[in-house]
Amino acid sequence: MSNLEFERITVLPMDEYNQRLVANVHPENWVNPQPAECYDLVVIGAGTAGLVVAAGAAGLGLGLKVALIEKHLMGGDCLNVGCVPSKALIRSSRVVGEIGKAKNLGVNISQNYDVDFATVMARLRKIRAGISHHDSAARFKNLGVDVFLGSGKFASNNTIAVDGQILKFKKAVIATGARAVKPEIRGIEEAGFLTNENVFSLIQKPDKLAVIGGGPIGCELAQAFRRLGCEVTLFHKGSHILNKEDREAAEILQKVFSDEGIRLVLNCQLEEVVTVTEGKRLYFSANGNRDSVTVNEILVGAGRAPNVEGLNLEAVGVEYDKKHGVKVNDYLQTTNPNIYAAGDICMNWKFTHAADAAARIVIKNTLFSPFGLGRSQLSKLVIPWVTYTDPEIAHLGMYAEAAEKMGLEVATIKIDFNHVDRAITDSEELGFLKIYHKKGTDEIIGATIVASHAGEMISELTTAIVHKIGLSKLSNVIHPYPTQAEAIKKAADAYRRTLLTPRTKRLLKFLTKFS
Repeated sequence: MSNLEFERITVLPMDEYNQRLVANVHPENWVNPQPAECYDLVVIGAGTAGLVVAAGAAGLGLGLKVALIEKHLMGGDCLNVGCVPSKALIRSSRVVGEIGKAKNLGVNISQNYDVDFATVMARLRKIRAGISHHDSAARFKNLGVDVFLGSGKFASNNTIAVDGQILKFKKAVIATGARAVKPEIRGIEEAGFLTNENVFSLIQKPDKLAVIGGGPIGCELAQAFRRLGCEVTLFHKGSHILNKEDREAAEILQKVFSDEGIRLVLNCQLEEVVTVTEGKRLYFSANGNRDSVTVNEILVGAGRAPNVEGLNLEAVGVEYDKKHGVKVNDYLQTTNPNIYAAGDICMNWKFTHAADAAARIVIKNTLFSPFGLGRSQLSKLVIPWVTYTDPEIAHLGMYAEAAEKMGLEVATIKIDFNHVDRAITDSEELGFLKIYHKKGTDEIIGATIVASHAGEMISELTTAIVHKIGLSKLSNVIHPYPTQAEAIKKAADAYRRTLLTPRTKRLLKFLTKFS
């Protein structure tokens, strides 16, 4: 039976790359299979969480019956409108950042270099299409998953309807993700705006771009588009960008943005958008002053809303909130014990790697925890995250302030990158490493890194927290010299030096007499 309602999905521009993308992740000629008598697991949503659950369950070779339902593009946000296209765009913009540093490195490059925006975006689409086979309908069919393209919704306590067919299940998983929030600004819908869901369809560079939201998405794209030649104004309601991050880290990036020519409008209240001959005029108030700016395009990066609509959750007793998503317990179980959820639909961590980790919990808890024995818990996960600006900001675990509010005594070790030899030789001294540990012990409870390659460095500290490796043991780990990750060893050595109390020094001096 073909999925007639959803077979003609397009991704603009419909060039050879996007045609290949769609052919993989929502093929027009796809025929939904005849449903099995009963599925061990039915997953609604083929983003990261849904794909990992389906592939993980089907790939065990146990003969489990698994169905996967997707109404739009398999791969979800990460492949189509998130991680993959945004990082391709950022990679091109980083070249411009390197050109800006070239003179200080003794390399003279003409300031008349040209950014071919159309080629940048074509490369983005080519990369996305090239990766898309990993998430394709055909691949999952070959893994033994029954792939249904169409809208799925619960029909009863143990059935899901999709495209006129009924799928009976023992357990179900909701993994429908989230979408960009539309801002409550008068006139913005009439004027038109971009989100992460359509900004990567641009083929012509907007000369003037307004970015609404100074969180990770807004900051990443504001810097990327600025470096690619756009005049960028970044609007943020807070007093500084990335207000959920370490304040010192945010201030470093804020200065970088100002130095690169991004206009920052902070403490801002956006009032209205009006279409004018020159483009789109935004009226706003900031710090008691009213002003306006005219741009070609408006990019909104100010929050996400869970995709709970159309699932008929009420019929199966699954509680949800339109702002926070599906309600789950620590085992990712909804208020219906046979239905679980994972990913952006139910979690505060809206990251691909968090969805992947949650999906693994769901596999174990739905299939391999009889009578609830041996279930894994979401709260046990240690989730790092990275804002992929330049420099990057990576964080893990608790912030010192949050820990202290919980009654923990915290000590902070800070290593500035202008004291790290490799960062100096790379002219990448801007940034720092902070490690937060329980006062009086070497137990790491969190870390923040601001560096050009912070995202590549944070995993060592994630490993340390997960496996309860303290600073003393990290001090014994040999790091290649020179690397920027040597900052971690410097921090561990700094902790070891705090153990040299006067009493310890007297003991060590005594031992030297017999050595």
